[in-house]
Amino acid sequence: MATSDGFGSRLLRYLESPKNLVGCAGGAAGLGLHFAGLGGAWWPGVVAALYGAGALLTPGPTPPRPLPAGRPEPPEAPVPPVREPVEPPPPAPVPVPAPELEALAAYLETVPLPPSAGVDALVAALRAAGPGPVAERIVRHRLPVAVAGYLRARTWQPWAGPGTPDPAAELAAEVGRLVGDLS
Repeated sequence: MATSDGFGSRLLRYLESPKNLVGCAGGAAGLGLHFAGLGGAWWPGVVAALYGAGALLTPGPTPPRPLPAGRPEPPEAPVPPVREPVEPPPPAPVPVPAPELEALAAYLETVPLPPSAGVDALVAALRAAGPGPVAERIVRHRLPVAVAGYLRARTWQPWAGPGTPDPAAELAAEVGRLVGDLS
């Protein structure tokens, strides 16, 4: 007859038992007495005695009460089926609020942009398209980066040298790509 209750599992159960834990607390108290200068050369015996007293005086586990004679065991209650938690669908992307588009449009009116770039037409197309992830990306990132690049290139144009692309043409090309992405 094979059992699964080997030495290792019994040892582990004892190490986790209240008897061992109270005994360890007693042993720790014995060490505390030693460090306080009490117990002298007999301190290992004091520690062992306090551990043993704690382990022996702690009551063991109580066995389950037997059922009265003649009574059958109560049937186990049926276990309800475990329902998997239903996760809500991921939230929809946050649409671009109109105030962000209007703030960007107000800023763009103050920037000296060439009419040939078509930035005004892009802003009108964004207003007509309404909120959405593509419009959000354009309003929050792509158009401001394109305008900032135009302004930097225009600032450095006098020192750029021959053969440097025209900043207005570069801006118009990027605005054209953005209009294409929007539609």
